Amino acid sequence: MTSPKTQIVIVGGGAAGLELAAKLGRRYGRKHHDIILVDRNRTHIWKPLLHEVATGSLDANMDEVGYRSHCHRWGYRYFFGKLAGIDRAARQVRLAAVLDEHGREVVAPHSIRYDYLVLAFGSVTNDFGTPGVAENCFVLDSRAQADRFRDQLLNQCLRVSRTMSVDPASDARVRVTLVGGGATGVELAAQLFNAADALGYYGLETFDRSRLDVTLVEAGPRILPALPERLAAAAAGELTALGVSVRTATPITASTREGMVTKAGELIPADLQVWAAGVKATPVRDGLDGLETSRTGQVVVLPTLQSASDDRIFAIGDCAFCLLPGQERPVPPRAQAAHQMADTCFDNLNRLMAGRVARAFTYKDHGSLVSLSRFSTVGTLMGNLVGGRMAVEGRLARVIYLSLYRMHLIAIHGWLRGAAMIAVGHVNRIVRPRLKLH
Repeated sequence: MTSPKTQIVIVGGGAAGLELAAKLGRRYGRKHHDIILVDRNRTHIWKPLLHEVATGSLDANMDEVGYRSHCHRWGYRYFFGKLAGIDRAARQVRLAAVLDEHGREVVAPHSIRYDYLVLAFGSVTNDFGTPGVAENCFVLDSRAQADRFRDQLLNQCLRVSRTMSVDPASDARVRVTLVGGGATGVELAAQLFNAADALGYYGLETFDRSRLDVTLVEAGPRILPALPERLAAAAAGELTALGVSVRTATPITASTREGMVTKAGELIPADLQVWAAGVKATPVRDGLDGLETSRTGQVVVLPTLQSASDDRIFAIGDCAFCLLPGQERPVPPRAQAAHQMADTCFDNLNRLMAGRVARAFTYKDHGSLVSLSRFSTVGTLMGNLVGGRMAVEGRLARVIYLSLYRMHLIAIHGWLRGAAMIAVGHVNRIVRPRLKLH
């Protein structure tokens, strides 16, 4: 009798999970190992790009990765499904039934055994239980949500353009309120004006950025708290120059169909509301069978990225709560952290299968960059270097910001195919429309 293959199951095909699946597939193939990637979507798109998808600045069809074609190329298997729970005693992950748009069952609930399990199911927006947010606000956690926001944005712009055509004296506007002064809120605010500038080329001759009212609301004392105060102030200045109303120290207590309600009782009117204030781990319906989790639902891991409750289970990316020795705060939920965790998890899986001791994860903070669309980019680089951080702004920061995505492409496609996709991306920026309008 032949011994069963070593089965490694990765739940979540985001930046961390997909990079890990590609690395394991390249290393082991299917002869003696069975690498399985589970994701509730059929395609992958780099999450930091969703604000561009939401405004039509990026055509996701050109940048998304189909899991089925990717797994064929890199030697792993892909299962379409959503994690329902874990059975640690039986070493199985349970997947919920897959239903079509009419509620008909496509794939029945089933279980997959594992020898090693990697949880990389990511995070979702945390509304902190604020009344009305779930009913009235958009969030940008997936491509489907970004597409939905784009459709509603274009509809509202068309509505205002039509009103102006009928009555040029009308004061019709597109009012957008964004809650959360982190990278997502700031980048989306800038991209909205990029989209408004482009709409005039595509049939909305009476619409321009003067008809766009964007309010960015932050509960803290300033936007972009991860950046030095000078750079955050520079970003606020750029947004204000574009026309964004930046409101700090303004907690939101509720969302209504008419707009956002502040702690002081003021109503901020809005046609479109976006909530981007904080994240939490993606909820798992039946729980994680006793794995230790943080208050935001993240899986608590040791420095080796193994679960504090089960050494055959790893957690990487946004769903991992990793507090390294000597640090006061856990590793932040950033794309660069997910990339580094995938590398360490790959190395530790190799070590465990070879009977060696897993090594501790070392997080290297390469800094933070925030893109204000084509208008500007600000940030810091090399955060762990002795002597502090190097502030970057303008064209140099923009080039470095784009290079982060290129590194992701190379990590999941390899050097040759990754370089080809980067080249195709440059061509598309020239020959394709500035906005995706469908």
